[in-house]
Amino acid sequence: MTATTSTVEDITVVTAEGSIDSKTAGEFERTALTAIQGQREVIIDLTQVDFLSSAGLRVLLVVYRQLKAKNGQVVLVGTSEDIKDVMSDTGFLSFFSTVDTLAQGLALLQAK
Repeated sequence: MTATTSTVEDITVVTAEGSIDSKTAGEFERTALTAIQGQREVIIDLTQVDFLSSAGLRVLLVVYRQLKAKNGQVVLVGTSEDIKDVMSDTGFLSFFSTVDTLAQGLALLQAK
């Protein structure tokens, strides 16, 4: 798993690739938490994520809670159907806006 950050149109984007599980969730969490410092809105691009364990779900929840405390928002991009199903079954999906493309995520955040 690799996690990188970038800024696109003044929005912070955290991009993850590979599997986010108990072995890689720590790296994902460090990258995401560093990226959201001072931010109210973030896009997490999961287009290249093939597996998300409960440890990965916990990281998403931590990011959500930190931004929600600042009246912020997290948009998930490219979430696979399998990951959406798991997030829906656990109630996590209701915390996030989900879109298919980065352009849609940017448009969603910029519309607010």
